Amino acid sequence: MSQLNNPLEIYKLLPKTNCGQCQAPTCLAFATAVIQGQKSLGECPHLEDNVVEQFAVKIIKRIPYEEQLEQLLQQLKGEIATIDFYSSAERLGATLSGDKLKIKCLGKDFTVDSNGSITSDCHVIPWLMIPLLDYVISCSGKNVAGQWVPFRELKNGMTWIPLFEPLCEKPFKQIADTHTDLFEIILHVFGGKPATNTFHSDISLILYPLPRIPILICYCKPEEELESKLNIFFDTTAEDNLDIRSIFGVTAGLVRMLEKISLRHG
Repeated sequence: MSQLNNPLEIYKLLPKTNCGQCQAPTCLAFATAVIQGQKSLGECPHLEDNVVEQFAVKIIKRIPYEEQLEQLLQQLKGEIATIDFYSSAERLGATLSGDKLKIKCLGKDFTVDSNGSITSDCHVIPWLMIPLLDYVISCSGKNVAGQWVPFRELKNGMTWIPLFEPLCEKPFKQIADTHTDLFEIILHVFGGKPATNTFHSDISLILYPLPRIPILICYCKPEEELESKLNIFFDTTAEDNLDIRSIFGVTAGLVRMLEKISLRHG
C-alpha cells in the first residue's frame, strides 16, 4: 500500500469497534475525518505507535471543497490583473464603466475591477463569481450561433454528465413540476426571453447568465399519461467562451438559486 487516499483504506487499519474514544461516532467516521485533515491517525488509541508511524506519512489529505473553491477564486483574481479591460470589452459582450468592466448577468449589471472584485446593485450571487471571472479570462469572443445542443453533446460534456443530470436537470424539473407558474415568473425576472423556432414545449425561455453563454430551458407540462419533461440546452459555441467546469457551475448555481426562491415564495 503506497498511499492512503480514501477513508476505506484508513478504515482497514482500525479496530472497527466503534469505541468512540477518538471522539468520532464510528471508526469509519474517524477514517473520513483523517482523510479530510480533521483528525490524525494517532488519535486512535488502539493503533500501535509503529503502525501510526508507518502509515501516517502515506495519507493524502483531501482539501475541503470550500477551500478548493476559495483557492480557485484567488487564482482567478490574480489572473484578472493581467487582462486589458479596454480591449476585452467587445470580446466579452461587455461595456466599460470607468476602469471597470460592466457585464450583464441574468439581466442584472455586474462590475469587475482589476483586482477581480465583483459588485452589483443587486445581491452579488456567490455561485456566479468563479464562472464570471473565468469568463473574463477565457472567453474567446465567438458569436453565439443560435444552434442548441444538450450538455452531453458539448465537447467535454460527457466528463461532467454524471453530475449534470442529478444536480442540474432533475432538480430543475422538480422545481418546474412543483411551482410551475412561479418557475416561469422567476425565469422572466432574471431576463428570460421567449425562444422561437426551437423545440416544442409549454415553457421555452432563453437565459443569459453571461453575455455569450445563453441557456435554453424547455419544459413540457404533464399531460394525461405523459410525464412532464425538462431539458437544458446550450449554444454550440459555449465551450469556445467558457470552460466546461464553469458551464456546469453556472447551471448548478442557477438551479440552487431557483430552489431557494421557490422554497421562500412557493
